[in-house]
Amino acid sequence: MRRSRTVALTAVAAAAVLVVTGCSSSTKNNGGSSNSADSNGGGADAATKQIVNASDKKGGTVTYEMKGTPDSLDPGNTYYAYIYNFSRLYGRPLTTFNPAAGADGNKLVPDLAESLGQPSTDGLTWTYKLRAGLKYDDGTPITSKDVKYAVERSNFAPEVNSNGPTYFHDLLVDNPTPYQGPYKDKTGDLKSIETPDDTTVVFHLQHPFADFDYLVSAPQTAPVPQAKDTGADYVKHIASSGTYKFESYEDGKQAVLVPNTNWDKSTDPIRKQLPDKIVLKMNIDQATIDKDLLAGNAQVDLVGGGVDPQTQAQILRDSKLKAKTDNAYGGRLVYMAINTKVAPFDNIECRKAVQFAVDKVAVQTALGGPIRGQVANTVLPPDIPGHQDFNLFETKDNKGDQAKAKDALKACGKDGGFTTVLSARTERATEVAAATAIQAQLKNIGINAEIQQFPQGKYLTDSAGAPQYTQDHNIGLMMMQWGADWPTGYGFLQQIVDGRAIKASGNSNLAQLNDPAVNKLLDDAAVNPDRAAREKIYGDIDKKVMESAVYVPLTDFKVFLYRPDSATNLASTPAFSGEYDYLNIGTTK
Repeated sequence: MRRSRTVALTAVAAAAVLVVTGCSSSTKNNGGSSNSADSNGGGADAATKQIVNASDKKGGTVTYEMKGTPDSLDPGNTYYAYIYNFSRLYGRPLTTFNPAAGADGNKLVPDLAESLGQPSTDGLTWTYKLRAGLKYDDGTPITSKDVKYAVERSNFAPEVNSNGPTYFHDLLVDNPTPYQGPYKDKTGDLKSIETPDDTTVVFHLQHPFADFDYLVSAPQTAPVPQAKDTGADYVKHIASSGTYKFESYEDGKQAVLVPNTNWDKSTDPIRKQLPDKIVLKMNIDQATIDKDLLAGNAQVDLVGGGVDPQTQAQILRDSKLKAKTDNAYGGRLVYMAINTKVAPFDNIECRKAVQFAVDKVAVQTALGGPIRGQVANTVLPPDIPGHQDFNLFETKDNKGDQAKAKDALKACGKDGGFTTVLSARTERATEVAAATAIQAQLKNIGINAEIQQFPQGKYLTDSAGAPQYTQDHNIGLMMMQWGADWPTGYGFLQQIVDGRAIKASGNSNLAQLNDPAVNKLLDDAAVNPDRAAREKIYGDIDKKVMESAVYVPLTDFKVFLYRPDSATNLASTPAFSGEYDYLNIGTTK
């Protein structure tokens, strides 16, 4: 749903600059040079504080492996943090995050743009100038029109590219006649993005938006030449603006990247171009991925969720192996969504019954124990600004309360229980294990939840994230994990609680929550010039969402990653949910 609010706040633009420049760093940063490196690995959690095995060594093959398949490698059609991270190897957004460890990894830096954005006095216009000398892998120049087109295809063509978020669609001023996207509208274009020359792109917003520099760090601003866009098939022939280009792509099997010979280091102060080849292997069993990491035959688990429980136990028994691990938060929440459009969960009392029934400690154990995250009672994780500690569905020791759950069921008119479906992603063993634990807990109060598993690459397009499908198939409960799109309350909350963000496919607001009060608070925060005031609003939103009982927070997720000796330049970054920053990883092999 489009927003149609006009707000003019002269102080917002300045506030926005303060917000972003407070998180920026010099464009001369060469990939975290401010962090000391330890060539011997540095011990447990070293990569959360510094770049480990820092190196400029060129050559070799860096191997990424993943369980399942991505939603898409197309920068304009993805919404997984690990593809946001990985796609920067071949697609440069206007801004990006500094390739560094810990808090330094949350700093915004210019990427395709020569500087952070220049907002107008009223905050309604943002202007970016592209760096000089930018080229695609075929040697043709990159222009501002390509950035504009990238946003058009990613935000205004849901029939082709449905995976990504809808921020631009919601924020940009609409055409006098609503813009139908580049595949349907062959005559007009989106008037709210102007390109007065080949190096300038100007965004016109419906209302001021203090986080706009964060928004343009999304891969949706990675340039796409319109002449080469083949819609859904573009993923097979992506035009590279980064350090690497595609040598081959086999859907569901493998992608091979090689150096982009038209990449110019003088236009790119944050990237290195180290390996001779980057190989992404898909549909690999997690146990195999773990073995390959331990043996040094793979350098990175692309999904970045951490090793499986068996490997975790093996590592924790061996001090030498544990010294090569990183255990970090990354603004990530593991939760279960309750679908308000599937009866009887349209009744809040039935949702409350689920809230009280869940034994979160048992779920935490299923997810791997405290090392994989603390028990959560709020939507906002503790490392996202605006988080407040509260618990609206408190039970003794977080172990559930069957009596309260049954009272809520009675108030709902379902004291005899009912049947529903609980969805989870096939490739995520701990997610399935957590769902199984919840299934048993719900059965104790008379709710029979049938677990149905779906592939992660299609989870948000075809099943849990397709509202009509969930209604047609009685999917009342959905396992989910969410990380901030950028490290603010808005960057975490908007896509999962804003009713106007609900879409037919690729939907992230799984509960289908559409509370006008929540929507208004999000708008209030977006235009508020005071950071502290915005953060208070995010805490208020969290409380309102929890009052609606649509999400069951389970754990504030922590990754448990193993770093092979064969990998160089490893830095755990909160900007990408605690994963390693993929921009400059090399290999000793």
